Amino acid sequence: MKLRDHPLMSYRGVRNWPPVWVGIAGEKRRRPSGEIGILREVRYGRDPLGRSRLHLLITHKQSPYLGTLLFDDRAFCLQIYQVLTNNCRKSIHQIGAIDLSYTV
Repeated sequence: MKLRDHPLMSYRGVRNWPPVWVGIAGEKRRRPSGEIGILREVRYGRDPLGRSRLHLLITHKQSPYLGTLLFDDRAFCLQIYQVLTNNCRKSIHQIGAIDLSYTV
């Protein structure tokens, strides 16, 4: 099963892949969509409500963008954090195709 199709890639029943991309720096108004860009960095965090989340920093057409993935399942979030960390410098499209059958 590909990462993009995994049933746990969601938050409250809403699919979280690919994330919504928000421009940072001079690209704040641009909002490209889909499996675009190259993954540069991943950060794990929990928000004040205790939700597990990952922040993904990508570059697309030489501009930086940020996307956030929220998860219902903290353990799965940490697994995805490890997968994403191990795949930095790869395209988001390639990452979406990673086989996660072992997690089902």
